[in-house]
Amino acid sequence: MIDIAGAVVAEAIDEETRDQPDPAHRAAGVRGVAAHYGDPMREQRTLSTAVGLVDRSHRGVLAVPGEERISWLHTLTSQHLATLSAGQGTELLVLSPHGHVEQHAMVAEDGATTWLDTEPGATAGLLSYLERMRFFSKVEPRDATADHALLSLVGPAAADALAPLGVTGLAAPDVVAVPGPKFRAGELPARPTVVYDVRPLPIGGWARRVALGVDLLVPRAAMTQVVDELRGAGVPVAGLWAYEAVRVAARQPRVGVDTDHRTIPAEVGLIAPAVHLDKGCYRGQETVARVHNMGKPPRRLVLLHLDGVTTDQPPTAGTPVTLDGRAVGFVGTAVHHHELGQVALAVLKRNVPADARLLVGEIAAAIDPE
Repeated sequence: MIDIAGAVVAEAIDEETRDQPDPAHRAAGVRGVAAHYGDPMREQRTLSTAVGLVDRSHRGVLAVPGEERISWLHTLTSQHLATLSAGQGTELLVLSPHGHVEQHAMVAEDGATTWLDTEPGATAGLLSYLERMRFFSKVEPRDATADHALLSLVGPAAADALAPLGVTGLAAPDVVAVPGPKFRAGELPARPTVVYDVRPLPIGGWARRVALGVDLLVPRAAMTQVVDELRGAGVPVAGLWAYEAVRVAARQPRVGVDTDHRTIPAEVGLIAPAVHLDKGCYRGQETVARVHNMGKPPRRLVLLHLDGVTTDQPPTAGTPVTLDGRAVGFVGTAVHHHELGQVALAVLKRNVPADARLLVGEIAAAIDPE
């Protein structure tokens, strides 16, 4: 955790967010991160209009060295990784045999190691899966969370804010358009569906340009130095509440919070960043292809506007969404946004009308028309 006066720790005040480290990380000295630094709304506005530094060191980090790491991960996950090279990042999913989302990870390749960062509490499950699938492959996946921490520069000025750390000119994400149903084989390029620019940091670790800004993976021993350099250059800190509000407004789901055990990638917008629709076999591929060809996933991710919620009592993740007394979905992350008010991500049945009068528990809700 960034040790700054005024920080209010998420672990102490936000028990429903799932933003606590798993027991293994707690034992290794990983602590909760700051929910805010005294003014969550101001911090949100900063992230929306300029840039702020967010401590996300509660995320899990896996290191995968070994000469066969790229081809091995390519066969196990939803992303086309065969051509991933040093200085590139992307996203991937691990799916169940029936195509349900089990794991999501952000990726960065530095030429010697493929780095995966994932949801707090999900690290052990992802590592266990990778270890079971090693067989005779020349790879050595390990949990690197105790040694490395993720920080994020969030906002439209994030790339420029890297200059004090010796990195300039990070390219914006390169995204491949998702083809329509029944596209021709070979139509999609043989590369990740999104490529993030990754650059080494002089202090160690790397910077990765992503949709909301720039992620920084740094040695935990260097966290204080990195934070001091950025703050000394005028970059303010912002808490996890502000980050989550920006993420929700951007309709970016968190696996395990905005998804359930039945979620498939097409329901929550994960096809574009994390699934290549024209690569070799991987677990769950049949479901992905079938749903894409039909063009009608059974559910969809929406942004809900909530009516009459106090800022300290938003609905918790998993709260049912009902229409005329019957359950039609569930809420994931609920936040108080500085412009949108009380909003939440929710997964609803596809046939729920866009103008439906919904209830989240006892709270009235309406679907954002986008």
